[in-house]
Amino acid sequence: MATLYRPDLFSVDGRIACVTGASSGLGRAIATALAEAGAKVVGVARRAGALEDWRSEAGGETAAIPADISEPAAASAAANRISAPFGPPDILVNAAGLNTREPADEATVDGWRKTIDLNLAAPFFLARALAPAMRQNGWGRIVNIASLQSVRAFPGGLAYGASKGGIAQLTRAMAEAWSCDGVMVNALAPGFFPTELTEPVFDDPALAAKHAAQTCIGRNGALVDLAGPALFLCSDAADYVTGQVLYVDGGYTAK
Repeated sequence: MATLYRPDLFSVDGRIACVTGASSGLGRAIATALAEAGAKVVGVARRAGALEDWRSEAGGETAAIPADISEPAAASAAANRISAPFGPPDILVNAAGLNTREPADEATVDGWRKTIDLNLAAPFFLARALAPAMRQNGWGRIVNIASLQSVRAFPGGLAYGASKGGIAQLTRAMAEAWSCDGVMVNALAPGFFPTELTEPVFDDPALAAKHAAQTCIGRNGALVDLAGPALFLCSDAADYVTGQVLYVDGGYTAK
């Protein structure tokens, strides 16, 4: 019988990764985890200063590409800049995101468009620009960021929820299109983690406690909780995993 385990099964050592939204929150945590695990990581974000702070923190072989990818055309155009430091990425993590928190009756056209463009359109157009090199190499990993709101509704989350519901379907559709060429496409769906996007939750101790109680574990997430699931989906260990949404939520959606 063939050996089922090999030491490099979960390794990303030497892989080239691009992480959008790397200047803060979930994107920063995942970009740092990939760098610490030996990947060459290109971080993309609007805020150049915060992006350089991430590089200093992460160490390893990293590069910073300040860019606003909220417009689909800009996302596609960023592909050449992303590939310049180390070559075309093997791994793409689409972590840049926006939540305007506009109630349904007060939702604006501008807020809707900005949310859909950054959360849903940009991941597709950037992935489409980077996927040809992955397909040519016969190996690639694309990890989108879904949400509890991919399947649940929260107050003030109309546009955000629509974008994250779309991400779940986009993940399946991209998997159907590209996985036959070795590109596995999956999504992480975090529960409540302390980030800039969730400040309104964690600034309210009662609300944070309410969400912690909703989990099976009894606590909200810590950014370190994302490292293992992210590295799994970015490694050879996920060779037969595609089109899936992995909920990293402490069992929030199980209750």
